[in-house]
Amino acid sequence: MTPARLPLWMALAPVALLVTLLALDVIWFGEDSSYGANQMALLLAALFAGALGMSRGTTWSELRDAIAQSIGTATEALLILLLIGALSGTWLIAGIIPAFIHYGLMVLQPGIFLFAACIVCAVLSLATGSSWGTVGTVGIALVGIGQALGLSEGWVAGAIISGAYFGDKMSPLSDTTNLAPAVAGTDLITHIRYMAYTTGPSMLVALAVFLAVGLGGSAMAEGTAELAPGFAEAVTGAFHIHAGLFVAPVAVIVLIARRMPAAPALFIGVLLGALTAWLFQPHIVREVAGEDLGYAAAAYVAAMKAMAVEVTLSTGHPLADSLLDSGGMAGMMNTVWLIVCAMTFGAVLQATGMLQRLTSALVTGVQSTLGLVGRTVGACLAFNVLASDQYIAIVVPGKMLGEAYQKQGLAPENLSRTLEDAGTVTSVLIPWNTCGVAQSGILGVATWAYAPYCIFNWVSPLMTLVVAGLGWKIRRMPSGPNQQEVSSSGH
Repeated sequence: MTPARLPLWMALAPVALLVTLLALDVIWFGEDSSYGANQMALLLAALFAGALGMSRGTTWSELRDAIAQSIGTATEALLILLLIGALSGTWLIAGIIPAFIHYGLMVLQPGIFLFAACIVCAVLSLATGSSWGTVGTVGIALVGIGQALGLSEGWVAGAIISGAYFGDKMSPLSDTTNLAPAVAGTDLITHIRYMAYTTGPSMLVALAVFLAVGLGGSAMAEGTAELAPGFAEAVTGAFHIHAGLFVAPVAVIVLIARRMPAAPALFIGVLLGALTAWLFQPHIVREVAGEDLGYAAAAYVAAMKAMAVEVTLSTGHPLADSLLDSGGMAGMMNTVWLIVCAMTFGAVLQATGMLQRLTSALVTGVQSTLGLVGRTVGACLAFNVLASDQYIAIVVPGKMLGEAYQKQGLAPENLSRTLEDAGTVTSVLIPWNTCGVAQSGILGVATWAYAPYCIFNWVSPLMTLVVAGLGWKIRRMPSGPNQQEVSSSGH
């Protein structure tokens, strides 16, 4: 089966079914929709798409192989999620996360918190090239600080994710920053330089919004501000807080910055967290172990519990107790479940030719630079929604639209920039996309709750359209010894 032979209505039908089911889940399940209902919606839509495909000749073995390959590409992401669950557990009993919160409350005020959180995450992600690593370490602590300050969790998570994805886009260590120019056919340094023209202004807009909202008090959450007093005392009363607790997070950041893969770096962080707990928090170790054991046995039991299952510590302070909680690896299993179902849906659409048919319809009749960039943005968004993976949202549109950019005489860095402006940053806004599922699970904030406040992630694709419409920093293919940037009149 070829995409041209597939009726457009047939390609759209599973998408329409999925959107309908997800809308019903939001209506009837609310914030609990991602705990089973959305997974079933994705599988039902995949089943429907598979049945339509098989009616036109797609075999079960083709569907099965596509699903296996799709889930296989997510293996590392799933492992990272499990390790982040284990890391949050050992860092909790070690007092690392409480220490982040304690010192953060000493230096951060509600008015500047969103602005500062965005910058901290941007710098860390730029240094490490990992948005997931940034959110899974400092991001978790910043959520706790923000809640202790009485700020809305949606605004806090939005600032964290905005900063993390800025660094993810601009860091030469980032996988997507290397993937986009490789797909488009340009080099890494040129790609980063051309991204700066859209990413820099987008970040300035985001920071301005976070500062204005913070100083204006619009980000304060109702009913939490009165819980903040006494929080610091509750934390310091439960843990031995000192600077030595930061050895583990610093080690993880250094390892990732030195280009160690995220999974082994996080696993080292898990072990360092357990060692820190054994050395500095013996009373917490005995409390978590919950049995009359020698200290060596209690340390082992506490570490295994923290890595694997839910651990809850009691301080007597309502807000502190709600934050000093970790689900371990078990707490990430629902996120893993959702990712597997999302990848299954995307794989079935790809195996049946439906994704290709939708994309071919999307790019038909493009005549101008703005039109081509706009279709690229639309294609990246569509693949993030339908295929549920940011890598597919970069690779497939990049491969399919590369020839169209060449025909219009546009240099490949225009394509690579647009792929990142639209593909990388919007993935985290989709509740069933691997990035949206992951960040929601890590931060403990529903995607629907934080998505409206990820200012950078919304502005970035709009900025790439503005630049294309103005014709500013649009580079032409070389017609001579040098490439040329053209104005809007040069479309």
